Amino acid sequence: MTQTIAPRVRTLVLLLLAATGLLFAGAGPVSAHAAVTGSAPQQGAVVDKAPTQVSLTFSEKVALSGDSLRVLDPKGKRVDRGDPANLTGTTYAVKLHGGLPDGTYTVTYQVVSEDSHPVAGAYTFSIGAPSQTTVSVSGQTAGGGVVGTLYGFGRYVSYAGFIVMVGGAAFVLACWQRGAGVRALQRLTVAGWLALTAATLGLLLLRGSYTGSGKVGDVFDLDLLGQVLQTKTGAALVSRLLLLAAAALFIAVLFGAYEKREDEEKRDLTFGLAVGGVVVSAGLAASWAMSEHASTGLQAGIAMPVDIIHLLAVAGWLGGLAALLVALYRAPADTPVDALAVRRFSRLAFGSVLALVATGIYQSWRQLGSWTAFTDTRYGQLLLVKIGLVAVLVGIAWVSRRWTGRLAEAVVVKPREESGPVAVADTDTDAETDADADADEKEPARAGASGSGSGSASASASAGKGAAASGKQGAAGSDKADGESERAAQLARQRAAIDTARRKERRDADPNRFGLRRSVLAEAGVAVVLLAVTTMLTSTEPGRTEEEAKAATSASAADASSAGALTLDMSFDTGGEDGKGVVRVDLDPARVGGNEMHVYVQRPNGRAFDIPEVKVAFTLESQDIGPLPVVPDHITTGHWSASGVQIPMAGEWKVSVTVRTSDIDQTTVSKNAQIG
Repeated sequence: MTQTIAPRVRTLVLLLLAATGLLFAGAGPVSAHAAVTGSAPQQGAVVDKAPTQVSLTFSEKVALSGDSLRVLDPKGKRVDRGDPANLTGTTYAVKLHGGLPDGTYTVTYQVVSEDSHPVAGAYTFSIGAPSQTTVSVSGQTAGGGVVGTLYGFGRYVSYAGFIVMVGGAAFVLACWQRGAGVRALQRLTVAGWLALTAATLGLLLLRGSYTGSGKVGDVFDLDLLGQVLQTKTGAALVSRLLLLAAAALFIAVLFGAYEKREDEEKRDLTFGLAVGGVVVSAGLAASWAMSEHASTGLQAGIAMPVDIIHLLAVAGWLGGLAALLVALYRAPADTPVDALAVRRFSRLAFGSVLALVATGIYQSWRQLGSWTAFTDTRYGQLLLVKIGLVAVLVGIAWVSRRWTGRLAEAVVVKPREESGPVAVADTDTDAETDADADADEKEPARAGASGSGSGSASASASAGKGAAASGKQGAAGSDKADGESERAAQLARQRAAIDTARRKERRDADPNRFGLRRSVLAEAGVAVVLLAVTTMLTSTEPGRTEEEAKAATSASAADASSAGALTLDMSFDTGGEDGKGVVRVDLDPARVGGNEMHVYVQRPNGRAFDIPEVKVAFTLESQDIGPLPVVPDHITTGHWSASGVQIPMAGEWKVSVTVRTSDIDQTTVSKNAQIG
């Protein structure tokens, strides 16, 4: 039976690991949890006068360093001065050098959101007129590359280690106290502790590079490590390491002194270990709750305790499931996991599921905020996948519960039927052993009698020789006695091995236990994928934050539009020499009444150039108004301006620009735009 199951187990494990790897491979860089909701100057804006500072507004508070906000000129040289500062609320700014020339400038930012995730991006604005720039704004992502992948894997391992360690200890204390002496369960729990400890140390080292440069070489930078220790996340990781020291002591007592105590003594120690284990486990869970999603946003004071309960419930269910799986497959034949332990775990898992449902509903409401966020945001889509996996897991658990009931019924109904053959087999074995022992006893008896007769015959010839023969007889008898004891010990070991093999074969042949094994194995497989999805979920921007950022951005764009952000770019070709280019029209505030208009003319390569004449006309065809001509004044190379441009009515206006590049070469280009 074991030979049949082993290949299936290996195949299932490989498939689950492959699925988990695909999930991580498709996850990409960590999603930002703070979004830019406004900026000054705005994205793509063209300003007449060089600003004295650049400011960014985020959806939540962020942590800044000296290089968090940078402004680069068209050649890629920094033009900001001093460190970024918090102006008010969630708005941050960096000052600029004075006397900046015209051209396109690039603003780059890399900050850490309040829930510990890095946020990076870039945008451009122009002074005077747009120009070519050597700065590339593509690839401005945070948490990517090799360091980002290692950090994401470390997060997964830390969650898995916590679940296995806490769940394994809970299974032993609450469900199967005899399991404290099972080596496989000891190894499982210790492996969870080692995984969580190693992952925490790795995250602490990777943190500085993960939120900064993203370079592997900066992982062991002590200066960066010092900066990390001063952050909320660094403090949480250090606290986790200290709590892991207490967890090591707890594990040592659980699988050491506790296992050796008598049943009466275990009762008091069980209560003490339960209290201590809950305190240490809650502290470890708090190291996540106090530094990630739950620590920021709506109702943080309620969300953090709820998150702790959620993590403990996950550990009790999935970690206990892993412990049960190990007990079913690896427990010794003389210490099999009994039906009572399985029923106790079933009750523990049921309570954990109830806690997960209650806390999960609250967390979903808090992180999404609307039904549409389930489908319109990545967080909501991942949450739907998680809910589906939990539903599958609960369905398989129901099947496991049925197998548990059948196993319990089999234990009650068939104890005597199973004990009969065992007793007969043992009796036969004992009879064979006794027969062998009798034969062995008869052989030395015959040898002793023969030796005695020989001694009597020689006594009449020589007393000295008789004494020597008698001494040799005694030595031979002593050797025989040693041989008998060795043979008896060997027979005892053989009989014990036979009994163990018989019990294991009978246990593995039980169809109820075999069915329970398969269903629990399936549960564990789904749990592996569920943990991967959960890890991705904790690294994804909450749906509520994403929708609020979109709304704020839309409102900002609407305000900008109503306040005068109308910009129209039109390509032209007059057909003559140097007759190709782009004309840009800016209208401010683009509403009914007086407006200020700027016209820019550029060659295809982006360089400004002068032409003999530029004229603009506005036509509202739906109301048969216009064309209303406007002749702007020449300001500087490639720049014309007109003030007091009157728009009499709101509507979709046709903006026409006539461009003349020589005495005979001219053309008119137009675009429609909503004004007012």
